[in-house]
Amino acid sequence: MAAPTEKVAAPAAAANPILGSGFVGQMQTYTTAYEDSLPEIARKFNMGYVEIIAANPGLDPWVPGAGKQVVIPTWHILPGAAHEGIVVNVGEMRMYWYHDGSVETHPIGIGREGKETPRGSTTVVRKQEKPTWYPTEGTRKDKPYLSAAVGPGPDNPLGEYAMYLGWRSYLIHGTNNWMGIGRQASRGCIRMYPEDIASVFPRVPVGTKVTAVNQSIKAAWLNDQLWLEIHPDSKQADEVEADGRFTYALPDGFLKNILAAAGSASNRIDWEAVRQAAKDRKGYPVQITR
Repeated sequence: MAAPTEKVAAPAAAANPILGSGFVGQMQTYTTAYEDSLPEIARKFNMGYVEIIAANPGLDPWVPGAGKQVVIPTWHILPGAAHEGIVVNVGEMRMYWYHDGSVETHPIGIGREGKETPRGSTTVVRKQEKPTWYPTEGTRKDKPYLSAAVGPGPDNPLGEYAMYLGWRSYLIHGTNNWMGIGRQASRGCIRMYPEDIASVFPRVPVGTKVTAVNQSIKAAWLNDQLWLEIHPDSKQADEVEADGRFTYALPDGFLKNILAAAGSASNRIDWEAVRQAAKDRKGYPVQITR
């Protein structure tokens, strides 16, 4: 299932919260073997848990069976944010790192309800290999058996590498539980697969800008067609984790934002495709203009 990789600038739109700024990657498919599970396939293709479940509704996450075609949504609309440093999009549980004239992207785990990952801008203030974890007072209250400090090793939830942010107590770090990637499971920190943080850690300079946005809906133009990418929102992501499905809800201002993204081409919008994308929320771009 191929998709174009060309990047093009989108037409200008006034303060449109869903207008992205190009594309990265390409779509793929994978044929399962008997022993496969969707979380293992997700890790193999650098995807998160909710991402792969949402893209493949109806497949059993743990025992999909042999010979099943799995959609691998590794084609993304870039978030509507400056192409500078690290952009964390909590709305799709994915980060984008702009460097050396290119962009690379990785799935992430983010904060759960009540412990959300912050929004806004900060920087990487320091980095630490084999970090020591100092549980917060709230964490130790929830888990009184924890020590005041947990050194490097298998019990350390920071994994092998940590990048400390200007937001106090918030980090981009590895994990000792890779199943938390692509989920809302942390106390606000940004988690990465062990192999991803091992790759990124030595290359991200201290002082790198980090911008966190919340864009579960993105749109962008490619080859004179408007494409729409919609992910489950925070509540729906929890539902996906719980039973693999979610409750349909049309976001506030959704249709108005689609019109703004289309601009002078609004008469070409395929509204049935738009509504289907909003209903499915499969997390990869679909064409919505004729």
